[in-house]
Amino acid sequence: MYPNLYYAFRDLFGIEAKGLRFVNSFGFFVALSFLAAAWVLTHELKRKERAGLLTGQDVKITVGKKAGFGDILLNFVLGFILGYKIIGLFLSNDPATEDPQSFIFSAAGNWPVGIGLGLLFAGIKWWEKNKQKLEKPEERVVRIWPHDRVGDLVIYAALFGFLGAKIFHNLENWNEFWASPIEALLSFSGLTFYGGLICAAVAIFFYARKHKIGFKHLCDAVAPGLMIAYAIGRIGCQVAGDGDWGILNSAYVTTPDSKVVLADTTQFNTALQANSRFYLKTFQVESLAQVHHKSVKAPSWLPDWMVAYQYPHNVINEGSPIAGCTDPQYCNQLPIPVFPTPFYESVAGFLLFALLWALRNRLKVPGTMFAIYLIVNGLERFFVEKIRVNTTYSIGGFHPTQAELISSGLVIGGIALYIYLTKRKQPAA
Repeated sequence: MYPNLYYAFRDLFGIEAKGLRFVNSFGFFVALSFLAAAWVLTHELKRKERAGLLTGQDVKITVGKKAGFGDILLNFVLGFILGYKIIGLFLSNDPATEDPQSFIFSAAGNWPVGIGLGLLFAGIKWWEKNKQKLEKPEERVVRIWPHDRVGDLVIYAALFGFLGAKIFHNLENWNEFWASPIEALLSFSGLTFYGGLICAAVAIFFYARKHKIGFKHLCDAVAPGLMIAYAIGRIGCQVAGDGDWGILNSAYVTTPDSKVVLADTTQFNTALQANSRFYLKTFQVESLAQVHHKSVKAPSWLPDWMVAYQYPHNVINEGSPIAGCTDPQYCNQLPIPVFPTPFYESVAGFLLFALLWALRNRLKVPGTMFAIYLIVNGLERFFVEKIRVNTTYSIGGFHPTQAELISSGLVIGGIALYIYLTKRKQPAA
């Protein structure tokens, strides 16, 4: 596992770049997922614009104005924060920077770099505005196309998606939130995909309505992008080992030197008993008999890690110590390997993206592409939940997870939406 890019570069290329320890692997892949989604969305919006399905909006802008105090102040603040915190993080020798998250939310930083970069940003803004200044500012009408707003759409999706993911995660893990609410809210870990999807969708709906972008066509355009973003984001979960993994594979155990070996029932139970406190807490159960597991041996043509992975050096430091590990952080592994569900979801996500990409020119009824996305996304998540570790609810004798409830709703909603849209387009008899 590579908790951050420092470990990846050290292991893969033999390069020890200390600054890379501040680039979290999960965050890196999340950033890549947003870039991929933005590219796909831009491509699809342009295609719909060429087909006449989406039109631009005429907007009045004032050109030739000199830089105002507010513009200069805003750029100074942005430059100061970037220099004081982000660049300061890389330049600091403070041991606290070993935990970048704590450093970001602390008062520590680099004042000279912050002030210097703030002045640079403010100066650049003044220079740009001064270069375009006219003796008499004038109003002009420009046409803004939907694809010109992709940057705004991605920012809205990121902000509200992160907010929704945190809210839904804390609702799902209420006891952990109640025990330490500030830490739970500020932590970069603990994100629920469906919470992010729902909140981001609401924000984008109001944004689209404000700027007169056809919401059905926008949903169709964003569907393939959402799927490939999910696939890439799950790579981050797998690489970092963020705890979003599957149930125990009782056909294997992990050795102290981080090898996964076949085990019988006795060896599995011995390993389970030896790590009872860890597993009782992880599965939130009262006895080891309630710990969820399945016994699946990998066929000869498949690597063992694809069905049983111990997540060595995982970013959340879960499990038992790895023998001989001397790193100051990330020296734990899972004593019993688990099903690597992030890997399964990445593979499924790329395959479903290919399916949606192939269908995008064949589905002629607006909104049906998004309906198909809801169905396949919901089905994928519903079935993978059967082998994932998650908090369950007790509803009428059933014990579904939050994701199972939401994914079931997505499948039902997607089917209903598809039927409604296609029937509405049919001419009356």
